[in-house]
Amino acid sequence: MEICPDTDTAVRGIADGSTVLIGGFGRAGLPFALIDAVRRSGARDLTVVNNNAGNGDTGLAALLAAGAVRKMICSFPRQSDSYVFDELHRAGRIELELVPQGNLAERIRAGGAGIGGFYTPTGVGTLLAEDKELRTIDGSDYVLEYPIKADVALIRAHRADPMGNLVYRKTGRNFGPIMATAATLTVAEVSEVVPLGGIDPEVVVTPGIFVDRVVVADPAPPEVSA
Repeated sequence: MEICPDTDTAVRGIADGSTVLIGGFGRAGLPFALIDAVRRSGARDLTVVNNNAGNGDTGLAALLAAGAVRKMICSFPRQSDSYVFDELHRAGRIELELVPQGNLAERIRAGGAGIGGFYTPTGVGTLLAEDKELRTIDGSDYVLEYPIKADVALIRAHRADPMGNLVYRKTGRNFGPIMATAATLTVAEVSEVVPLGGIDPEVVVTPGIFVDRVVVADPAPPEVSA
């Protein structure tokens, strides 16, 4: 596990065409500083998995506006301030895979747990089940969903220790814990790194075995430069 001196170092090596899991539920738990570093890195043709598709013009929305993302996999692509994604999608400049929120979480969890797929009733009888395998179990219909695994996970936690063990703050603990398990490289943005033993083992949410890099960064959204 590496403690990085800055966010640009923390996101080094993210290649064009990578699949990137980004934690957060709206703005809560969104790793703003890491996303901004990816934007500065110039990586392109990314597939991004997030609950939303960006808010306003910072964070994920700024990454979309920079033309770095080829495809979004998310549950809620449209909110009152998701105008960046809306404009890109209407112009045919970004792809969308819409996934119900529970399915999205379970697909990521399955990716981290090594599960080959699962059957769920969510989406049965809708456009979301088109071209997917259906199965009747105990008289009820289910659709087969496949796991989501990624090259990189970018998550926001509250504290880390030198081994990479993480704890989260309130609703910032949303998609981060499962995303950390489902990526080849997991990078955690935190408010502070405490000494070893500074986090009670009983309250660790993400064990350090799932974390490759940690960087301290301000949780506030960064300014977007031209």
